[in-house]
Amino acid sequence: MPAGNTYEAIATQTLGSAAATVTFSSIPSTYTDLVLIAWGGASGNEFGLQFNSDTGTNYGQTALAGNGSTATSTRNTNYNGVGLGGLSSRSAIAIAHIQNYSNSTTFKTSLTRTEQTRSGVEAVLAFVNTWRSTSAITSITIKDLSGSNNLTSGSTFSLYGIASA
Repeated sequence: MPAGNTYEAIATQTLGSAAATVTFSSIPSTYTDLVLIAWGGASGNEFGLQFNSDTGTNYGQTALAGNGSTATSTRNTNYNGVGLGGLSSRSAIAIAHIQNYSNSTTFKTSLTRTEQTRSGVEAVLAFVNTWRSTSAITSITIKDLSGSNNLTSGSTFSLYGIASA
């Protein structure tokens, strides 16, 4: 028996001009997981997600990076958001998989990956993130976590719900 569509589009936003933030709000709790895809550019290097307007240091992350010859990793237990990395190229793409987002008894976990087309070897940055809250995620804000840099005009952000994981 065919399962039907697994990913269901919730919302898409394309910036007509540069903006400091993009927010998806009133996210329904009817899916098992969420997937956020960001295409485009930004004038900064520390872009990420914040859930339910939580700007505190309630997030933990492990970052993994590689460029074809060197691999590195870092860990931050008190961060102010879910890492997406740099979106400094018009050809950058970041994908965040947010598991079990509507469960109100566990902390939230997400896996994110950013890729940028560059001359030579492509850079890949991956994050394993935890939001230390048992609240169901009802809104997601994309912003520069380190300052006041903007997302560039023409950038597109799409949020999908996974109907059955």
